[in-house]
Amino acid sequence: MKHEITISNLRDIGRAAEEFLSQVGNHRIIAFYAPMGAGKTTFTSALCHCLGVRDDAVSSPTFAIVNEYRTGSGEPMFHFDFCRITKPEEALDIGFYDYIDSGCLCIMEWPENVEQLLPDETLRINISVNPDQSRTISWED
Repeated sequence: MKHEITISNLRDIGRAAEEFLSQVGNHRIIAFYAPMGAGKTTFTSALCHCLGVRDDAVSSPTFAIVNEYRTGSGEPMFHFDFCRITKPEEALDIGFYDYIDSGCLCIMEWPENVEQLLPDETLRINISVNPDQSRTISWED
């Protein structure tokens, strides 16, 4: 089934994040594919807000590669940014499979850099920038 959510502007991102979370069900490994500047980190921040993560706790893990957050219910979640990963072994060095196999929510930016490591159950999400600068989030399950 194909899913699409349009984010018309930044004021609309909270609604889109709530809608997204209601549609992804029990998927625990979510990979965002999008060009630079499309809003991967911004949308991830909105998702974290909806999940009750403290707003001041969310930041881009570009240099750390992975950040751990706590949802409002105290459950850990992991936010990866594989932008600087140049070979899969670098992801393995940070314990990639320990995170993925934890059962916790794992959200990834730049997953194409570790594509061969992603398990089959990964939910692959595309974010596209439309001519009017709105964003479309799409996936199939």
